[in-house]
Amino acid sequence: MFKLSNSSSPATGEDPEGSDILNYFESYLAVASTVPSMLCLVANFLLVNRVAVHIRVLSSLTVILAIFMVITALVKVDTSSWTRGFFAVTIVCMVILSGASTVFSSSIYGMTSSFPMRNSQALISGGAMGGTVSAVASLVDLAASSDVRDSALAFFLTATIFLVLCMGLYLLLSRLEYARYYMRPVLVARVFSGEEELPQDSPSVPLVASRFSDSYTPPLRPILKKTASLGFCVTYVFFITSLIYPAVCTNIESLNKDSGSLWTTKFFIPLTTFLLYNFADLCGRQLTAWIQVPGPNSKALPGFVLLRTCLIPLFVLCNYQPRIHLKTVVFQSDVYPALLSSLLGLSNGYLSTLALLYGPKIVPRELAEATGVVMSFYLCLGLTLGSACSTLLVHLI
Repeated sequence: MFKLSNSSSPATGEDPEGSDILNYFESYLAVASTVPSMLCLVANFLLVNRVAVHIRVLSSLTVILAIFMVITALVKVDTSSWTRGFFAVTIVCMVILSGASTVFSSSIYGMTSSFPMRNSQALISGGAMGGTVSAVASLVDLAASSDVRDSALAFFLTATIFLVLCMGLYLLLSRLEYARYYMRPVLVARVFSGEEELPQDSPSVPLVASRFSDSYTPPLRPILKKTASLGFCVTYVFFITSLIYPAVCTNIESLNKDSGSLWTTKFFIPLTTFLLYNFADLCGRQLTAWIQVPGPNSKALPGFVLLRTCLIPLFVLCNYQPRIHLKTVVFQSDVYPALLSSLLGLSNGYLSTLALLYGPKIVPRELAEATGVVMSFYLCLGLTLGSACSTLLVHLI
């Protein structure tokens, strides 16, 4: 964003083409990230039993690492003379990065679906931990850094180092006897109809390796039928979350902004939106390690998910700016957006994690990995729909 906003023509002070890129940059970025994600999820599902999971994970990590190295190298490059070219490179990098990240995350989640539930829960909580660490790092950078280029370089270099560390740790995973036990292939003895209740630990599910298990496409219809309710929960949870966060949250200003205090201007949104939301999301996900209520077949789970719809008008009635159609600000205190962001994150973390954990556990073990990929598709679908509708919501306020 800095490189695009710092490229206006010196003669006129404004470049119409650069201005168009800057104004709609986030929209272009959203399309470049969501469309490849959906396509790669479909491709990953088809490749579940054709390409080994370690090949999909390591190849996607390698692509991500290469893209980050390119982006890191571009940080210090003067792009003011080729703004459109830099924009095109950025979008292409985002397309590739989004697709590779989707393959990586869905493959890892699909793989851990064959592990005990506590391992899947730890994986999902790890994602929220990353968001919390990023929010804290952004606050520290905001308070200490004076050069945006140096900050960007530090962030991208850190990401590159962690990617290398991630690849090393994944290579070590296959050396653990515990991991090898759950990662071994299973025999596909029959076609699952979706009607029967068959736990993964059932003795009727064979756990011996078979050369035939690597050559077929998992049956999609019975998986969709079995996970329909949980899939709806995942989709709707992330639909509501992405509808509000960050489009609405980041435009809620402090009612004491005119005081000039750093806490009500510079740090208000990073604190009340990013840090509180991510920390609450982490707490919600971690809570599922000890409490798993309601269960996978309970009608209360979809009920709690639908109840989150009430968060939309509550956020709108905070001090969202600018307001064109809805002039009234009901909540006349800065406490409310902080509480609502915490509630949004906590409910998102707890309810989504429950549904994501339950999904692969209600099908036979030979379909657990494929079901994990399908649950990732539900997640991506919710994010895509919410991001698309957030633009409409912003224009209605």
